[in-house]
Amino acid sequence: MSEKITEQTIEAISILAKLTLSEEEKQQAMADMEAMLQYIDQLNDLDTEGVEPMSHVFPVCNVYREDEVQEFGSREAILKNAPAVKNDSFQVPKTID
Repeated sequence: MSEKITEQTIEAISILAKLTLSEEEKQQAMADMEAMLQYIDQLNDLDTEGVEPMSHVFPVCNVYREDEVQEFGSREAILKNAPAVKNDSFQVPKTID
């Protein structure tokens, strides 16, 4: 297999990713990417005859339901879970001055 990942490729990727790589890191990145491409090339050896293309492993279907108004619970029961209550509402720290 010929070398697919070049130093120019690594340089371009590092610029796009806004990374500053040392020479050692560039060499390691080249080796890692080359190994990834070799692994991906193994997929070309798989027999996919008769396999339909799919976007998900499991069948995907939307589940629709009618909107129904339901009781949520009493205000008192809900406020029991609040760490702090003020004027029958959740009290939260001030976030804007």
